[in-house]
Amino acid sequence: MALPRASGILLHPTSLPGPWGIGELGPQAAAFVRDLAAMRQKYWQVLPLGPTGYGDSPYQSFSSFAGNPLLISFDALLADGLLTRAELEKFPVLPEDRVDFGAVIPARYAVLRAVTAAFAQRASAALQDEFRRFCARHAGWLDDYALFMALKAAHGGGSWTGWPAAYARRDPAALAAARERWRTEIDDVRILQFLFDRQWQALRQLARQQGIQVIGDAPIFVAQDSADVWANRELFYLDEAGRPTAVAGVPPDYFSATGQLWGNPLYRWDAHAATGYAWWLARLRRTLELVDLVRLDHFRGFEAYWEVPAGEPTAIHGRWVQGPGAPFLAALRDALGGLPLIAEDLGLITDAVHRLRDEFALPGMRILQFSFGHLGREPQQLPEAFPENCAVYSGTHDNDTTCGWFHAAPGASDTRAGDAVLAERAYILKYLHKRKATDIHWAFIRLAFQNQARLAIVPLQDVLGLGSEARMNTPGIPGGNWQWRLGRGALTRALKNRLALLTVATGRASHA
Repeated sequence: MALPRASGILLHPTSLPGPWGIGELGPQAAAFVRDLAAMRQKYWQVLPLGPTGYGDSPYQSFSSFAGNPLLISFDALLADGLLTRAELEKFPVLPEDRVDFGAVIPARYAVLRAVTAAFAQRASAALQDEFRRFCARHAGWLDDYALFMALKAAHGGGSWTGWPAAYARRDPAALAAARERWRTEIDDVRILQFLFDRQWQALRQLARQQGIQVIGDAPIFVAQDSADVWANRELFYLDEAGRPTAVAGVPPDYFSATGQLWGNPLYRWDAHAATGYAWWLARLRRTLELVDLVRLDHFRGFEAYWEVPAGEPTAIHGRWVQGPGAPFLAALRDALGGLPLIAEDLGLITDAVHRLRDEFALPGMRILQFSFGHLGREPQQLPEAFPENCAVYSGTHDNDTTCGWFHAAPGASDTRAGDAVLAERAYILKYLHKRKATDIHWAFIRLAFQNQARLAIVPLQDVLGLGSEARMNTPGIPGGNWQWRLGRGALTRALKNRLALLTVATGRASHA
């Protein structure tokens, strides 16, 4: 896929400002889309949009198909007559500089339950017809997901492997009885999915009008405690109780000396192949209903993935296992009529991974923060060696912010010795022709935008020049992530103008 020369901003919707504890798909999201256009950007990159599970991570979702109800805009519900001001009067005062998930989840779901309870009475006839059409169109994933969430709620939120065996093993008679018993709860889940989809599609329509495309994110693996695994046990390596016999991760790398033990169940790729990769095709078709391009997370796992025996405390004792490779990507290409994908090819990448990526002409990724640790001894890693067919990032959601990374105390954010960190800083400043680290974030943004890579993406935190306090995620740390939010008024007119001028000057400006 040939990318245009363009640029964009990485910002997950949960980070948008607003009064209701978490970013929403309402007025603030619309304002950000207009800000992107004002900054002459072409792309808005988001993280996975699904309902979050363990650790509030968008990469540990209850479904690869569903949307996150926490993003549903209260303002839009008020405008549609589905919510009353009175139902918001007791909403708690929550911090606006971060997402307090422990407080925001129960507070928002209390409001959303009031919306679903009154939906039949408050929704217009046209809206109810739209809801019924949505349910019929998406029954292939929605029916299982709604039942899964209703059963999960009925069993105290516990993982499906701890449910009564008849439910865990999907006994047809038991599931039929469950659909009758929890009919209201199942309908509530459907209503929230409809409202999420309706609001997101309205936001995407505005983005199209403003010349903005959305880059989404598809994690290669899915959460064990998800409707994906519960409804498709035959597609994963599981024991009789539904527990994984081996789990996903990556070996020791830049982020962790013991690797990353993700814990996701592994795919039975032979079973996927026997269906013509039907589940993956359905998943990507649904994702492409929500976004324009898809960042295919952990692309190297499609060539070979790191298998860790279940029960291991770290990812050290794993092994590489052959992935689905070219037949899988060819099946996707033929069924989808192309591959609107960006390959996240970071980490321990082999020649075989490069060949697989290049065989399908997929743009890869390059991270400026990773370019300088060799102090010039590996010139192929420097920005001038990046290929045109790639997306260059100052950093990603897994990195510290550029300011935080550059100014961190030696050893604070990685395993390098202090002298190595200081030498790297000196080398970077020399490379950038800077005597001091003033505005180091803008130097990195400029480096990304001037690069020959067709696509340049920067996290909004870098545009704002924020430090480590604004980091979105620290891999390997289970708590305290995904909380950062944009402050009201922080994206000033001066910053927007500065980025717009740079975008035009580097030939990346949107023509909208």
